[in-house]
Amino acid sequence: MTTWLATPGVVCALGSGMDAVVQAAFAGDISGMRARTGWVHGRDLTLGDYAGALPAIAETLPAHHHSRNNQLLLAAALQIEPQLRGAVARYGPARVAVVLGTSTSGVNNNAPAFRELAARGAWPGNYDYRRQVLSSPTAFFADWLGIRGPAYTLSTACTSSARALLSARRLLELNLCDAVVCGGADTLCRLTINGFATLEAIDDTLCLPFSANRRGINIGEAGVLFLMEREPADARSVAFLGGGASSDAWHMSAPEPTGAGARQAMLAALESAGVDAGQIGWVNLHGTGTVHNDAMESHAMHAVFPQGVPCASTKALTGHALGAAGALEAALAWATLSSSNAGGQLIRHVWDGVPDPELPALDFSTPAHRYARGRPRMAMSNSFAFGGNNVSLIFGAQQ
Repeated sequence: MTTWLATPGVVCALGSGMDAVVQAAFAGDISGMRARTGWVHGRDLTLGDYAGALPAIAETLPAHHHSRNNQLLLAAALQIEPQLRGAVARYGPARVAVVLGTSTSGVNNNAPAFRELAARGAWPGNYDYRRQVLSSPTAFFADWLGIRGPAYTLSTACTSSARALLSARRLLELNLCDAVVCGGADTLCRLTINGFATLEAIDDTLCLPFSANRRGINIGEAGVLFLMEREPADARSVAFLGGGASSDAWHMSAPEPTGAGARQAMLAALESAGVDAGQIGWVNLHGTGTVHNDAMESHAMHAVFPQGVPCASTKALTGHALGAAGALEAALAWATLSSSNAGGQLIRHVWDGVPDPELPALDFSTPAHRYARGRPRMAMSNSFAFGGNNVSLIFGAQQ
């Protein structure tokens, strides 16, 4: 079954709104990746935070909905509000679902309360646990949009919002709804950033995916929302052709070194979409910039695409948005396929240009790369997570 994704709402380090985000992405703009202090003691880190103003959440909504994470979602939603309200009007509130991904929800907004508990032995009066629960994004969004269809959050670390798109497609296949709002949000979070720092997985300067000089990730934040339906909403809609997932359960924080689980997810996605590897014109790699992830993904890519395929990691443009990364990178793949990209431009791979001689060579996309003329445009987007959780999604242009 093919489903369709209309223009997404996006807010991330590249900017706010698809027009601004796409322009910056195609230009290889890294200006949103900035040195920040105060997140890890004694270190300045390069982070992909969103520097613009975020919309306020209405005071008429419960106080526990008020978090930066939900503000990222709201910023994305307001960009496509006519689409969203139109779907509710067409199908009714009970036939519109929402499936979102996050890894930390509103935990960072509750961090001051935990510090006060440690210092004074009591919670402050404004502490509300519901602000940080994983269900918070979907509960907020369902309240904001006024829908009564299925509403749930997935939290599978860095594949969360990619799995949200897979789950949304399944809801449509099962006829449990007629439209699904799907995507995800994750804000910068002290808990997460310090956790990755403890694992020695953070690069203080700009990350270098697949480079021999790679040292780790840059963490970012994003809010991304798609409206998924069975029919294209307009001429810019992009087809969601299929997806695959796997769980190799190799290690809590290290990927299976040969890329077996990643390869399984990619092959399952190709089978689901009914296409072969030679039809894929571009791959948005997971490409975190860590030693083990990039090695694993290189081996998996070489196995699935032995003849090569243009590919890029976009993490140096946006940072790793964790639970929102899958949806953010799906939105960037969407941009390359949209009819507004008349020339078939691909997003470049931003790095230092020093390949790792111990890894299979990949065909990293440059400003000169384009989708092949005369062939249907198709893109794959990969997301891999702690615990061996792997997702691959395939999208195609309207014919």
